[in-house]
Amino acid sequence: VQLQASGGGLVQPGGSLRLSCAASGFTLNTYTIGWFRQAPGKEREGVSCISSSDGSTYYSDSVKGRFTISRDNTKNTVYLQMSSLKPEDTAVYYCAGTPTWLLPYRSACLALNYYNKWGKGTQVTVSS
Repeated sequence: VQLQASGGGLVQPGGSLRLSCAASGFTLNTYTIGWFRQAPGKEREGVSCISSSDGSTYYSDSVKGRFTISRDNTKNTVYLQMSSLKPEDTAVYYCAGTPTWLLPYRSACLALNYYNKWGKGTQVTVSS
């Protein structure tokens, strides 16, 4: 039972990347999936999340309007499309999952402490 994040890499400022979070051993259709990131010397922070119940999406203020989260339950995968990337987006990106019923309210999905399944991260570096 695991989540695997992929798609990271080196990109120039203003560029785009698409991260994927693939689940194995369980199905995503009852899980809320979140993307988090951790830059060197900083705490891990919530970036975006998507609910399984109605597909509601949430974003941190720092990425709103630039990142888009989506899910494809037929592929058991969640995506994070990142555009207009900035150097401050440089971090290791992680995906995580939690049963949707565990969340006290949907927007709580940006908080790390509700998640019980974590994948290994993928490095995103934004630099010229």
